[in-house]
Parts: sequence; structure tokens; C-alpha cells
Amino acid sequence: MDAAIIDQVKLNFNPQGLFIINLAIGLMMFGVALDMKIDDFKRIITSPKAPAIGLIAQFIFLPAFTFLLTLIINPVPSIALGMIMVAACPGGNLSNIITYLAKGNCAISVTMTAISSAAAIIMTPLNLALWGSLNPSTAPILREVSLNPFDVFTTIFIILGIPMTAGLLAARRFPALADRVRKPFKVFALVFFIAIVGGALALNWQHFLNYVGIVIFAVIIHNALALNIGFWSGKFFKLKETDIRAVSIEVGIQNSALGLVLVFNFFKGLGGMAIIVAMWGIWHIISGLIVSFYFSGRPIPEEETGQRASEI
Repeated sequence: MDAAIIDQVKLNFNPQGLFIINLAIGLMMFGVALDMKIDDFKRIITSPKAPAIGLIAQFIFLPAFTFLLTLIINPVPSIALGMIMVAACPGGNLSNIITYLAKGNCAISVTMTAISSAAAIIMTPLNLALWGSLNPSTAPILREVSLNPFDVFTTIFIILGIPMTAGLLAARRFPALADRVRKPFKVFALVFFIAIVGGALALNWQHFLNYVGIVIFAVIIHNALALNIGFWSGKFFKLKETDIRAVSIEVGIQNSALGLVLVFNFFKGLGGMAIIVAMWGIWHIISGLIVSFYFSGRPIPEEETGQRASEI
């Protein structure tokens, strides 16, 4: 099968379904924000080193090295742009759970998730437009859809910024109620989102089967690159072991749900992009668990054992 055919594949997803998936990710963000505190944002000022390094790795190193990776392995254009899309997204809240399992610094993980989700409103459209336009194979796709970074900014602000602000205000204004609904709401939002994505996958199952073999190599090598960028950034700047684990996982676990929303909103479900972003969403759970198992078996210096958060 000619791999280039995937560039012409358009996945099926109607406007009603697109509205529902936008609603689902908004609900997920609201649930995540119920867990956030203003202190999470203050922590980058009072203890800036680890979160700052992690955010630089997330929004500068990862997109730049992803761009280089697409030039080296030279996948078909829609797959290359899908990889750039994933690299432009913020960290996913699944990273908080994986960091806990890996015995990493959960406070750093939560801080990075909070800050990167807020920063994504500007950094995601900026990175997508910048690196996508620099790659000669993906630039024509951006020109064809006439991608306007401001339109991407508006979309991300609506589905991330508004729910995050609402969740933060709800948690601050009604803390007792937020404590009661936090976990069940997050579970509901996650199950709702999985059901929506599962439905979209079912509608396009044959496309997925036809092309998963083409994208799996790119996803695995790209995810390994992301995890290593986080890990070696922490090592280079001499972070503590638990901080290195948190940064590595945060950079390696992307908010692929947001990427999927953007693919359907702006690229009309372009096959290579949609399939690689969806495959990332599956694979980074597997790789995250593998990495957490590896890290959890490594010793932590005695002076750091008291710093690990007891819960997320």
C-alpha cells in the first residue's frame, strides 16, 4: 500500500460530533482545574528551576527536535505535521498519575501541567505555525488550510482557558463542594471523552487498521525522543532525581486529546495527522507505565525521600 495515500484520507466526523468532543475536552480541563491551586502557579516563582527547565523542554526543545526528526525520518507530510502538532501540545494530566507511580516529584508535575496548559493558549498555535511552515513538506498543508494562529489561539482559549479559569474559581469559591465532586467529575469527564473518541475510532476503524503500521514507528521514536528530552534536560541542569523523573514524564506525556480536537477543527480530520495523534494517545499510556516501572525500581537519594507528595 502506498504510504502517501494517507495524505488524502479524511476521517469521518460530523459537526455534531466535533461539538461534543470539544465539550468533552472542556469538561476534562474543568475537572483538572478543580485539582489546581493558585499556589501551583506561584511555585514557579518561589521554586522556579525545575518547572522552568521542564517548560523550556516542553515548548522549545521538543518542537525543535521534532522538526529535526521529521526531516531525518522524512514521513509523508500529514504524518510529519501530526508529529509537529503533538509536540506543540501541552503536557497531559495523565502525567501526574504516571509521575506518582514513578516516585517522582508530583508537585513539579502538577505545576508543569497547570502552567503548560495555560501557556498552550499562545505556545501551541505559535509552535504549530512556526515549525510546520519551516518543514518544506508540511508547509503546503498549512497554506492549503490557510491556518491562522489567532484562530487556533481562540479555539484553545475556549476549550482550555475558559474551563480552567472556571475550575480554578469554583475550587476557590466553593472548596468543600469541589472536594466532593473532584474525583467523580474527573472520572465522568474521562469516561465521556473516551466514549466519544471510541465512537470516532469505530467510524474510522478500517482507516486505522490500514495505516496503523505506517504511523507506529514514528509514534514510538517520537515519544522516546520526548521522554529523553525531558530526562536529559533535567540531568544537564543538575535537577534532583525526583524532579528529573517528573520533567521527563511531563515532556513525554502530551495532551493528545487537544491535538485531536485541533486536527478535526482545522484540518478536517486529515488522515495522517488524526491517526498519529490518536496513536500517540494510546502509546504514551503504555510507554508511561513502562517508564514509571523503570523509575520506581531505581533508588532515590535519602535527602529527597521526604519531598515526594503523598497524593496528586
